[in-house]
Amino acid sequence: MTADSVLPRRRVPGPEAPHDDLPLPKRRGYRYPAWRGAAAGLHGVGAVTVVLLALAAIGAMISEPVLIPSLAASAGVLHSAPTLPMAQPRSVVVAHLLGAAAGYVALALWQSTPWSAALAGGLTFAATTLARTPHSPACATAVVVVLQTPAPGRFVPLLLGATVVLVIGGFAASRVRRGAARYPVRWW
Repeated sequence: MTADSVLPRRRVPGPEAPHDDLPLPKRRGYRYPAWRGAAAGLHGVGAVTVVLLALAAIGAMISEPVLIPSLAASAGVLHSAPTLPMAQPRSVVVAHLLGAAAGYVALALWQSTPWSAALAGGLTFAATTLARTPHSPACATAVVVVLQTPAPGRFVPLLLGATVVLVIGGFAASRVRRGAARYPVRWW
């Protein structure tokens, strides 16, 4: 017994089949005009740019580097997908702190090498998974710590402050544009 003998045969339309008997697709909802998508994109670009400029300005005022690559990636995640679990404040703040901790653990165990930086990134991913604070840019924070070896007494408070600025920027940006997804979905 084969499937062909049990299942009824249905005619599958091909390019040579007449199109008269094919049903037209039903309209499943309202599609936004193209300008609304462009407006949302411009809003996201503006929000990311403003928050990164704010971090750069804070760094310039205190003569410390506050803007690091992983925070730029976090800003992109936060403003492009504000409702995802990895964009929520708990994930952003805690994951970056776990990334810094993993970087300092790797520095304590090994020298500052690309190998130890890679291990710190993996350790960060494991820690954020266990803590239920998924945020992939935090892996880059661990790599920055291992390769740049910043002093923890200065770096960690700046990192904490920068992640709080990112969260506040996401909150403000979601309130500025009408119809934007509200950020955060949950604070903790």
